[in-house]
Amino acid sequence: MITWLEGRVLRRGKDFLVIDVGGVGVKVYTPAPLLARARVGETLSVHTHLHVRENELALFAFSSEEELAMFELLLSVSGVGPRVALSALSSMSVDALRLAIAQEQPDLLSRIPGIGKRTAQKIVLDLKDKLPAVEVPEELAALTEADAEVVDALTALGYSVVEAQRAVQALPRDVTDVEERLRLALASFSGP
Repeated sequence: MITWLEGRVLRRGKDFLVIDVGGVGVKVYTPAPLLARARVGETLSVHTHLHVRENELALFAFSSEEELAMFELLLSVSGVGPRVALSALSSMSVDALRLAIAQEQPDLLSRIPGIGKRTAQKIVLDLKDKLPAVEVPEELAALTEADAEVVDALTALGYSVVEAQRAVQALPRDVTDVEERLRLALASFSGP
């Protein structure tokens, strides 16, 4: 099984990279943050998961063992395939996923493209006892109802879940009005 590879990035696609490994171009599907960081011509080292189906072999690549472990944990949930697990890691950080699962917040998970309400509930139910105890950074504290409304509004305007969550996490805690929080979040996208 292929668990790790290193090589020069030959090409970037919509959701994949082609990496030259010893003269062979290997196509690996990656989460959005890794895809955004990868540059054609640069050397890249990734942790991988080989997904085997009847008629297809697909290789998924991650920047850390922690991401790989979360991907494989998500795959253990009935109804979650590799594309949905990849979508989850493209939309939320590993810590944010852990927190949403540990704090039993399926509504937050259901905002991820490809994950509906039932699947989100199944993820929380199946994984809440399987996750290792982790010290979660303060900035990833649970979303308040106002924060959830701001994230919903930002995603409706076309921002990704990750962008929306980062904007909300950067907001001052003393501002509690939803409209004011949304205004500040939108202002953060326009720069300092």
